[in-house]
Amino acid sequence: MKATKTLHDQGQSLWLDNITRDLLQNGTLARYIRELSVTGLTSNPTIFDHAIKNSAAYDIAIQQKIKNGTSGEELFFELALEDLTQAADLFRPIWDRTHGVDGWVSLEVSPLLAHDTDSTLVAAKDLHRRAGRPNLLIKIPGTTEGLPAIEEAIFSGIPINVTLLFSDQQYLAAAEAFLRGIERRLDAGLDPQVDSVASVFISRWDTAIAKTAPPELRNQLGIAMAKRTYRSYRSLLSSSRWQRVFNAGARPQRLLWASTGTKDPNASDVLYVRTLAAPFTVNTMPEGTLKALADHGTIGGLMPADGGDSEEMLARFAGAGIDVDALAGQLQAEGAKSFVSSWHELMDVIASKSAALQRAS
Repeated sequence: MKATKTLHDQGQSLWLDNITRDLLQNGTLARYIRELSVTGLTSNPTIFDHAIKNSAAYDIAIQQKIKNGTSGEELFFELALEDLTQAADLFRPIWDRTHGVDGWVSLEVSPLLAHDTDSTLVAAKDLHRRAGRPNLLIKIPGTTEGLPAIEEAIFSGIPINVTLLFSDQQYLAAAEAFLRGIERRLDAGLDPQVDSVASVFISRWDTAIAKTAPPELRNQLGIAMAKRTYRSYRSLLSSSRWQRVFNAGARPQRLLWASTGTKDPNASDVLYVRTLAAPFTVNTMPEGTLKALADHGTIGGLMPADGGDSEEMLARFAGAGIDVDALAGQLQAEGAKSFVSSWHELMDVIASKSAALQRAS
């Protein structure tokens, strides 16, 4: 049995952290669903940047949109919605079969809105309406400014993928925003079943300290932080406050492991998959990691609900002078800046390809 099937059978959802029009058109995504137990998909500006820049699959659509007077950000969102609605349709049978627990795709709002709560909410509502698919999550960063937009989006009935989380405290803040939105729906007599995932980034921890951590602690900080966050997740799900909303018909916000591709060439290419197996969570992985897992990956034991050795490991990092609380804030701030940089690069690609296609027509 492939390790992808083993992981799925243990209760973790495998999502692909990639989308291209070629993946959709040549049947590769459908094959991953059929053969590698893939049950969802995430996207981001960098993924679309590479897809549009490195493929001619978008050229005809871009030419037509230019003729219609569409350009820039709006042109991108039209392309992205075309891809993601098609992907959502591929995953729809899984969404139906699991009654909405699985089978999701994700689309991110413009990161230029990261510090504008009201505009983020308006964009989230607009993109979800235009998609017209019940199994599309809108990605909103779990930053200080993003949290109110997350609460309001949940209250408005929009399923949300909270992105750019790094620590257990950042996760808990995002979970609180989700829960407040659900509780407000209950108070208003609305259906409390609005779905969400909370995306915790893993590998960036180890990349950040690769040059400063002692050799014996290499590639272990991301896993230790994941275990600590999983403990908080399991504890929160069993709390009386969450149990009350579950009893009223709400659905838990699921924890999602993001940034799970191994960056260190000397480490296992399935490091962050093998060690993060946990029921009722999601691992969204790059295409290379997914194929490596299917080819030669093995799955160890399930992550302990109490966090296992996470506190012991984190104490060792503290002893080495690494302040994980400060680093969590730094990583989130840097991540937000990186999202903006990726967005500008994507807009540059859209503009240059549009210009080239106009000249060629």
